[in-house]
Amino acid sequence: MSPIILLSFLVIYFGVLLAVAHFTSKGSADNSTFFVANRNSKWYMVAFGMIGTALSGVTFISVPGAVGASNFSYFQFVLGNAVGFVIIAYVLLPLYYRMNLTSIYTYLEERFGHMTYKTGAAIFLVSRTIGSAFRLYLVAIVLQHFIFDAWNIPFAVTVIICLVLIWMYTNKGGLKTIIVTDTLQTTFLITAVILSIYFMAKGLDFGIVDTFEAVKESSYSKIFFWEDFVGSKANFWKQFLGGIFVTIAMTGLDQDLMQKNLSMGTIKEAQKNMITFTSVFVVINIFFLAVGALLYIYAEKNGIDISALATRDYLYPEIALNHLAILPAIIFMMGLTAATFATTDSALTALTTSYCIDFLNFNKKENPNDPVLVKKRNYVHFGFSVVMLLVILVFKLINNDSVVNAIFTAASYTYGPLLGLFAFGMLTKKAVNDKLVPYICVISPLLLFFLNTYVISVYTPYVIGLDLIIHNGLITFLLLLMTSPGQATEKALSHK
Repeated sequence: MSPIILLSFLVIYFGVLLAVAHFTSKGSADNSTFFVANRNSKWYMVAFGMIGTALSGVTFISVPGAVGASNFSYFQFVLGNAVGFVIIAYVLLPLYYRMNLTSIYTYLEERFGHMTYKTGAAIFLVSRTIGSAFRLYLVAIVLQHFIFDAWNIPFAVTVIICLVLIWMYTNKGGLKTIIVTDTLQTTFLITAVILSIYFMAKGLDFGIVDTFEAVKESSYSKIFFWEDFVGSKANFWKQFLGGIFVTIAMTGLDQDLMQKNLSMGTIKEAQKNMITFTSVFVVINIFFLAVGALLYIYAEKNGIDISALATRDYLYPEIALNHLAILPAIIFMMGLTAATFATTDSALTALTTSYCIDFLNFNKKENPNDPVLVKKRNYVHFGFSVVMLLVILVFKLINNDSVVNAIFTAASYTYGPLLGLFAFGMLTKKAVNDKLVPYICVISPLLLFFLNTYVISVYTPYVIGLDLIIHNGLITFLLLLMTSPGQATEKALSHK
């Protein structure tokens, strides 16, 4: 596939996104538009657009690539995700709407105190920056390998180009723009997945029925792994429970996806959005796993040496860009770009929102839409783009693990304390020692890392997998309980 053709497609693609940004921000580009889209978003657009945000380029590349080693065991995790989304819809969203929040971490200030609030918001900023940088890194290395290496363009320049383009179409309209662009990008993503299956099936001389039978009968289609709870990361209960708590922490306690839910007029619309989103999310992940099985079947039939690839993450782009026709290659690039930029643009907006509300106190200003504050928000938005660039470059230097594992491992360590904080606030009537909370939230993941590395993995047969976030949250919860000064005030409990 010619790099010029792929680059031309990217130019056209971003031209469309910039046009959308121009029309959605026209006549209104204040902070209310940027942060919560004036709270008049349509639930069905948010539900559909959230698919692209939730899946990202990690799902698009790494999940199909991982099928060769782990079969369809990832679907156990997806089932846990679905339960987690339902809990978010009927436990967390009512709390956020009752308090009329813009930043969900404001709850921590009302329930516990100032230091706890700042700690929760800081955890999000660090966690989301790292997670989003990893996701963009994944696409950047693909773009670098298949497009920009042809002109010897440095990797740093590739990342800068990506971030500049994202900044350009999100800077004015913020969330209002993203809800529209994410809907467009999710359409591209789903279209790319379905057409990828079609073109690979065509290359294998399979009809529709033959394709599903081939996937079903393949050695890759095993979903449930009930054996070896202690020693296997693929065990159903580890994956399922990990999926529930990863979802609660990384979605329900994450400003990014919750910001979109809070942009709707009523709690009923937000809940309808979450349930609809969950249904589509489960189905589309089945398609991603099917793509994975077909990739390996296609590679085997056509003599493609998988062992020659630097990582299994390269399998999908390798086949799509070098072994199929021009149209499937363009469709793949469309889906990959849509998946990743839908995640990154949303993250940059959420990071900007959280910093402006939680650290610059925009919500406490007499006029949050003051032109001076709008200008300050623009600086913050640009600042997070620079931070993300630096994190991606650092990650490129140190990464030696598969991207999907790196993201969920990092997120489990960083989001765990956030899970413990919210659980303590909602499940107990106790206060916390507000000044100790920042230390507890640092000690908890460090303690878990030490125990996992030097005790559990050395002296026990138990292998921690995606259930890591559960242990992390539990340690935080117990440390908060041990240091609690007693019962919380009635005012604090009114926000429970």
